[in-house]
Amino acid sequence: MSGVLTMILAGGEGTRLSPLTAVRAKPAVPFGGNYRIIDFVLNNFVNADLLQIFVITQFKSHSLMKHLSRAWRVGGVSNRFIDPIPAQMQTGKHWYLGTADAIYQNLHLIEGLDPEHVCVFGGDHIYKMDIRQMLDFHRNKNAKLTVAAIPVPKEQAHEFGIIEVDADGRMIGFEEKPKNNPKTIPGQPDMVLASMGNYIFEANCLVNVLNADAAQPDSKHDFGHNIIPGLYPQGEVYVYDFSTNHIRGESQSSAGYWRDVGTIDSYYEANMDLISIDPPFDVYNRFWPLRSYTPPVPPAKFVHDQANRTGQAISSMVAAGSIISGAIIYQSILGYNVNVHSHSYIEKSVLMGNNDIGRGCRIRRCIIDKDVRIAPNTVIGEDLEADRKRFHVSAGGVVVIPKGARIGFDNE
Repeated sequence: MSGVLTMILAGGEGTRLSPLTAVRAKPAVPFGGNYRIIDFVLNNFVNADLLQIFVITQFKSHSLMKHLSRAWRVGGVSNRFIDPIPAQMQTGKHWYLGTADAIYQNLHLIEGLDPEHVCVFGGDHIYKMDIRQMLDFHRNKNAKLTVAAIPVPKEQAHEFGIIEVDADGRMIGFEEKPKNNPKTIPGQPDMVLASMGNYIFEANCLVNVLNADAAQPDSKHDFGHNIIPGLYPQGEVYVYDFSTNHIRGESQSSAGYWRDVGTIDSYYEANMDLISIDPPFDVYNRFWPLRSYTPPVPPAKFVHDQANRTGQAISSMVAAGSIISGAIIYQSILGYNVNVHSHSYIEKSVLMGNNDIGRGCRIRRCIIDKDVRIAPNTVIGEDLEADRKRFHVSAGGVVVIPKGARIGFDNE
């Protein structure tokens, strides 16, 4: 696989995920107690033994860069690397103008390694994919470009590039984020075939199309708006059906699981998927390890066993370093170093880590960012009208507490 280079696009602002992205890039947002969003695409490539990876960063990249340096260092072999590449204005004094321009401004990295194929993947989705299977499809078709795709409900078509495909898997139509009358899947009038934003290019083709696009002043310099529509009519663009991707140890119910956690509600629901009895996304599959940074902290601890004061977690995930002291955690995810004091009750919530929850608190359907302290007897999530006066509340009624907040104290 030495002829395969990977470019992961991890530079987006993630404005729809605010306030979680107020101080960090979307791929750096903590997820699932132990992870960051970027970890899932990186694990897909590492588990496929594809270890020539550039991570293209831009906005608010410090947290992401720090995580990459801690969790994803590769050493000892010269042709294996996971290197963050900050925006450097290689082609002029401007930031990346679009997804295609982000790769164009880094063409020197591709030309320096001279690969046969280049994988261009997004860095902000939750899924598992054995990339080797998509590569095999791409090579067998002698494709110039292969686009990974999944079916999504028709009402979500405006969020994706919508694809038409023939019986041989060749792309015969593409429309980026159609507002009206998207092309549906034959025989499934309520579903459309959506691009996942994951591409495998024949390297020379990628270089040629990016150079041509850069010369067009009216282009948006975007893969969905410009590159794919200009390339597929030539007949060498194919579509990879993500639902056919198989990973050892995964249940059939998890086939095709992919989440674009671009909003607070989609992020929240994807976290809740992890703690269901038969999770559609299983972090415990020993055949597909999910690596991340693990801080040097002790195991989680549950203390007190008295009437009305028992430390327990039910249908939940609790990361290391956490202390549940006479409190109840129900259907929730707790990151590293969360301290929940006696007589508190946390339900259907996500706590990202380094949190201190005072005695007697009641917290429901809440996302609590890192380094938050909450005063004793605070109630969040039971009266959304009152919560909206103090906090961000999503369309689905999820309350979000921003990083570093002090809630319920005199200086709040």
